[in-house]
Amino acid sequence: MKAVGLYKYLDIAQPESLIDLEIEKPVPAGRDLLVKVGAISVNPVDVKVRAPKAKTELSPKVLGWDVVGIVEQTGPDCTLFKPGDEVYYAGAIDRPGGNSEYHLVDERIAGHKPASLSFAQAAALPLTTITAWEALFERLGIPLSQEENAGKTLLIIGAAGGVGSIAIQLAKYAGLTVIGTASRSESSEWAKGLGADYIISHYEPFLAQMNAVGLSHANYILCLNATVQHWEHMAEAIAPQGAICSIVETEEPLDLHLLKNKSATFTWETMFTRSLYQTPDMIKQHELLNETARLIDSGVIRTTLTDILKPINAANLRKAHAMIETGRTVGKIVLEHFE
Repeated sequence: MKAVGLYKYLDIAQPESLIDLEIEKPVPAGRDLLVKVGAISVNPVDVKVRAPKAKTELSPKVLGWDVVGIVEQTGPDCTLFKPGDEVYYAGAIDRPGGNSEYHLVDERIAGHKPASLSFAQAAALPLTTITAWEALFERLGIPLSQEENAGKTLLIIGAAGGVGSIAIQLAKYAGLTVIGTASRSESSEWAKGLGADYIISHYEPFLAQMNAVGLSHANYILCLNATVQHWEHMAEAIAPQGAICSIVETEEPLDLHLLKNKSATFTWETMFTRSLYQTPDMIKQHELLNETARLIDSGVIRTTLTDILKPINAANLRKAHAMIETGRTVGKIVLEHFE
């Protein structure tokens, strides 16, 4: 089958950084689904995994953690899907990625594709949706109740990116007032269009900007960009007994003492945790993807797709990686159709 992968970890400008491949078609076992891939999306994690390093793979490494396709075959222990079902999912970081004609995924981390969306529209959603949902409703403990969230605020740092784009919509569905950070008019307008109530700059202290629009603090903060860079401003802006969640790793320690007097909480979100450690609650990702599909099909949430590249091949994936590396993308980049 066709696939795109790498043997060497190179700068994306190098032709060998991602190459077209022919690899063996996998066979499902256990609770795995064999999915015929129709569309994929590119995320910052693809860029991080592919980034230059002194390492060579003996067998090709296939990336890709956003897939939409059709179930072709199920493993003997599957109970949630059948052949012919349309699915969407992000997959697992410790297994081959979805940049291939066929792909294996544990059914417990896959959901039924939103019926109202095309394959390309749906491919923009899985990884960012899982990340945003887990960050908001599990790590930060935000209740899914508009009544309980009345008057409460969420600050999203990096609101126009992939995770921010879905987090804004989920937060508004939950009844929160959303403050998003952005640095350009394009990203500001995108975030406002998704429902952000206020837009502030992430190049200036957050609290003063929030006070200027009548907000005294943020009950919750979701950091999607440069945790260390924004740490002191987050600590200043968080409410007493508030909570901060970040998805961005740090290269130096964080001063947690800044949160002590406020009894504020800090937590991490990594959407691969459940699949990586085979946690007993893995099926929660299946459930939240199905619930998101329901919200999409009922018009509450919309796709965050902004760019489509065709077909799925190494040249177009190199182009998508280069776009992600600029740090200026809005929404999500999707590729569809193998040729």
